[in-house]
Amino acid sequence: MLALPDFPWDRLVPYQDLARAHPGGIVDLSVGTPVDPVPPVAREALAAAADSPGYPLTYGTPRLREAAAGWLRRRHGVTIDPADVLPTIGSKELVAWLPTLLGVRPGERVVFPELAYPTYDVGARLAGAEPYATDGLLALGPERVPLVWVNSPSNPTGRVLPAEHLRKVVAWARERGAVVASDECYIELGWEEHPVSVLHPDVCEGSHENLLAVHSLSKRSNFAGYRAGFVAGDPRLVRRLLEVRKHAGMMMPAPVQAATVAVLDDDAHADAQRERYARRRAVLRPALERAGWRVEHSAAGLYLWATDGTGCWDQVRALAERGILVAPGEFYGAAGRGHVRIAVTATDERVDAAVSRLQ
Repeated sequence: MLALPDFPWDRLVPYQDLARAHPGGIVDLSVGTPVDPVPPVAREALAAAADSPGYPLTYGTPRLREAAAGWLRRRHGVTIDPADVLPTIGSKELVAWLPTLLGVRPGERVVFPELAYPTYDVGARLAGAEPYATDGLLALGPERVPLVWVNSPSNPTGRVLPAEHLRKVVAWARERGAVVASDECYIELGWEEHPVSVLHPDVCEGSHENLLAVHSLSKRSNFAGYRAGFVAGDPRLVRRLLEVRKHAGMMMPAPVQAATVAVLDDDAHADAQRERYARRRAVLRPALERAGWRVEHSAAGLYLWATDGTGCWDQVRALAERGILVAPGEFYGAAGRGHVRIAVTATDERVDAAVSRLQ
């Protein structure tokens, strides 16, 4: 049996019940699940491709890979061959299984940030490897590691890593033969700072060797229910992932592939969704600050990383008593025990309710 941590969200249930008991109902700002409609272009494409009786391709259609490469070039200044793109069933499964798919061996360290999405840790454990949380790679000394995760914009903090920092991580990893996997699922949601992809020439200096960028459409296109994402980068690594995933039957359904093409080709719906999140963030952040919370980092992404100086569970309870459910920072590492993560993914009406309760 694998030694996996308890699923963290189960610990939030009593506070969810407390928030639901509020006379005005719960304002759920915890998980960060999209609540706005799926874009019409996606639904139309999905319906048109609904008659798909055969097995889909693990590699995805050529049209899907072209759409992903076009989006990376158009929106993020990344030039990549469509052959070096591989669709995934959302991004979480790729995060969880990447160490295994890459052949990371038991006992080897998988490195990820001190404050991090919990699935990096779980993915290391699934491979039998050792999860290692650190923000300072120099602490590893001369040790060779197989995989280093970076995440910019960060979940949970919203911190953006500048190109210079990412370039140093890439150089460090290449000296040791390590793969750098960059989780970039919030890359289109920069507010005060502009995120950059690990595949951008300012970071990779023209070579994608040993680099993988992981992308998700869940937040950009309200696609969480569709489970659509992709990984792109080093041709050698993409081919390895493809071969293993073909054997394992990791296939994005054909209608979802068609819908993915539609949303990657269409920027208008993504710009409109970004504006929705910007409006919600613009009213929620000052309301929290007036109520005694200090918001830190949060320069990008869909979360506000905040503290009132007490423990994270005390803050969760204080907000739940007002009918507002948030995530304790402890879910993302020991360094988060004094913070909470607050999502801006509720409807306008629910965000306005939270603002009213914070006054």
